[in-house]
Amino acid sequence: MNPSFLPAWRLAELVRDGELGCLELLDHYIARTERLDNRINAVVVRDFERARARARALDQTQPHGALFGVPMTVKESFDFAGHPTTWGFPDRRDHRAAEDALAVQRLESAGAVVFGKTNVPVALADWQSYNPNYGSTSNPWNVAHTPGGSSGGSAAAVAAGLSALELGSDIGGSIRVPAHFCGVFGHKPTWGLCPGRGQSLGPSAAVTDIAVIGPLARSARDLALALDVIAGPDPLDSAHTINLPPPRATEARGLRVAVWLDQPGHPTDAEQSALIERAARHLAAEGADVSFTARPDFGVTEAWHLFLTLLDAAWSARMPPEMLAARLAAKADLPAGQQGAGAVMLRATGMSHRDWLLANERRHQIRRAWGRFFQRWDVLLCPAFATTALPHMQSDNTWERNLQINGSSIEYGELLFWPGLIGVAQLPASVAPIGLSAAGLPVGVQIAGPLYGDRTTIAVADMLERSGFGFTAPPGWD
Repeated sequence: MNPSFLPAWRLAELVRDGELGCLELLDHYIARTERLDNRINAVVVRDFERARARARALDQTQPHGALFGVPMTVKESFDFAGHPTTWGFPDRRDHRAAEDALAVQRLESAGAVVFGKTNVPVALADWQSYNPNYGSTSNPWNVAHTPGGSSGGSAAAVAAGLSALELGSDIGGSIRVPAHFCGVFGHKPTWGLCPGRGQSLGPSAAVTDIAVIGPLARSARDLALALDVIAGPDPLDSAHTINLPPPRATEARGLRVAVWLDQPGHPTDAEQSALIERAARHLAAEGADVSFTARPDFGVTEAWHLFLTLLDAAWSARMPPEMLAARLAAKADLPAGQQGAGAVMLRATGMSHRDWLLANERRHQIRRAWGRFFQRWDVLLCPAFATTALPHMQSDNTWERNLQINGSSIEYGELLFWPGLIGVAQLPASVAPIGLSAAGLPVGVQIAGPLYGDRTTIAVADMLERSGFGFTAPPGWD
């Protein structure tokens, strides 16, 4: 039996049934990482001996927890005791985490065996996963392309069969885009559902606006298992519990599906939109009520610019003083008529608290518009990103990058549109793989749902998987 590409739930089942030992399974993934990771450079922090000691100990106990014996990695931005948490910054190379992040603790309490951390871009602020500390990570489907970011190493490791499960984070598509680029499943939870303690560059008690943590995996069922493990309040903050509602449907019949394939002014690869339409029509053929015209009642441009404004505010706490000063100087020189993504974000730099409160009020009005929309529809299917996996683009300044989509030139920052459409309202969204482009690159669909509708979006990803869509191993990684 080759466990390389089995889903985590199946691996846990094999261990519980005694068909595989915890150490045996871990050593299989370690051997693959040692043999194959030089091709993509995904698992950049390794603690094989700690993991082996843990696996040996688990082999002496009764199986317990939903992830018992599952070998996994986590994004470099999470604290992993004894190892640096750098977020790609060179001056963090000598940092050492004193304890594991809360989510890592919860995963190991559920029986998982964490054996390393995966690569990220500097400051977690790019769809290219490279940095001065660990170098560049490539996409296992085509090493000339990026696996995405900022959870790029996460998605690449899962897709290449180097890790059985991953823990990532998402503020502007950082789980959803890599899942789409690498052909795996990913879930961005409802904001605030999963505590992020231990995923910061310093002591941080406040939750960053829009930012979430969540799983990447090779099956929708794994997303549900991992979400159950990491969800729930931080015990240092609250003793209350969150009971997510059950999925609105577990079969396509009667499911109410809205589909948003493209948007004027935001070029989206036509081949990708066609694959999303195919998946939607497949659900319709199985009994779902599908609309290609239903839309929430708000101005799309306003919501898009609001996302950029709130994103810049959320990022501002990460900015070193010299970066903030440079942005404020650039803001002063910004021509009034510029409306690109970079200009909108620059105008938000250094906003007053009152301006943020006004933006937050408008965000909550948009959330209510989404809420009314999801009274009529169970989920929305839309692109996770405007195109398939980008080629490596590693110029110093992201705002200087441009690419062509459907014959149109698009600014790099404009690619935030599809992630931001959902992120502005802090909604949950799952990504499920639905096929390959003509160039052989994966395509995923973003499945958005109402606040705390996480089980519904994952259930729809599971419907698609059971219907024949889903994870396929990239060629050449057996």
